[in-house]
Amino acid sequence: MPGIRGSAAYSHEPPRDPCLKINSKEPFNAEPPRSVLISSYVTPVEFFYKRNHGPAPIVDDIERYRVCIFGLVENPKELSLDDIRKLPRYDVTATLQCAGNRRTAMSKVKTVKGVGWDVAAIGNAVWGGARLADVLELVGIPKLAATTPSGGKHVEFTSVDRCKEENGGPYKASIPLKRATSPEADVLLAYEMNGEPLNRDHGYPLRVIVPGVIGARSVKWLDSIEITAEECQGFFMQRDYKMFAPSVNWDNISWPTRRPLMDFPVQSAICSLEDVNVVNDGKVMVAGYAVSGGGRGIERVDVSVDGGKTWVEASRYQKPDVPYTADDDVCCDKWAWILFKVEVDIPQNAEIVAKAVDMAANVQPEDVTVIWNLRGVLNTSWHKVEVQVGRSNL
Repeated sequence: MPGIRGSAAYSHEPPRDPCLKINSKEPFNAEPPRSVLISSYVTPVEFFYKRNHGPAPIVDDIERYRVCIFGLVENPKELSLDDIRKLPRYDVTATLQCAGNRRTAMSKVKTVKGVGWDVAAIGNAVWGGARLADVLELVGIPKLAATTPSGGKHVEFTSVDRCKEENGGPYKASIPLKRATSPEADVLLAYEMNGEPLNRDHGYPLRVIVPGVIGARSVKWLDSIEITAEECQGFFMQRDYKMFAPSVNWDNISWPTRRPLMDFPVQSAICSLEDVNVVNDGKVMVAGYAVSGGGRGIERVDVSVDGGKTWVEASRYQKPDVPYTADDDVCCDKWAWILFKVEVDIPQNAEIVAKAVDMAANVQPEDVTVIWNLRGVLNTSWHKVEVQVGRSNL
């Protein structure tokens, strides 16, 4: 049962902020300067990283646009954007992060395959839309269902987007039905980002938001939803976005031995400093972001000025004047990053390190070599920058 996608065109690229660092022009992939990320808790749309697997499509006939929900369900439907807007609206503040965030640091150990992201393939936004659990009730799937009577266990999202890895077919991904039908998982069909309609880069007119999960599962430009017995068999579920041991190479890789990535691990990065810095004063403000997948809050961020021999704890915050507690859903946004900062005194030369600990006591690994993998995904090793006190030659 195909979706009715309206007119999808690729005539020209959308406008983008000139400050973005372009990592790939075709398809377009770009990230903001790292310092931009700590200028606000909610990332402005123009500075939110752009991740595309093909040309950004234009859906220009919104009157004909439909999302088809079909598969192992008793009551398939086609929904217009107006139909989805009539459902209860929810706003969810959630951080999206590309699985390849910080890939360039992993490439310094040994070359990996993929877009060369620095530390800013991540952003935090307020997503507005309908809960997927409410949408699925329209086709007869109750909340908290793990399977349908006809054997459906997964929810597959197909995009209007076309990409070479699918031999010109659509981008697609899936999540387990039990996550899709759980109101507490906050999976959305989003039509707004930061209070405005989605723009073309971020999935207009409708996209999926799966909080706490790698960005590859939050499918943009949604075309159809299929209830299936097995997880999606598309390229980006079965032959990409999986993590292998450092010993695996392109000659001995066996894709079926690993599961598709879902929740991302605990992560942090310093954004107030570049990789190499010269400062005129021995006091330095160290600030950045920290986040963990699965709704796990950040319990602590530790900062070291001596490469990890001694540590100080940074302050953590989300919203001004609201105390942050890792497991307090009332005061805090469980799907969102925290920002951290601490002023430190540094010696003449310093290796400044940041590492985060989440509420389950998961901590970032020290050495990138122990998590190196041929696709360069999930680099969550300690983030390190160099600082020298003295006059710059610039």
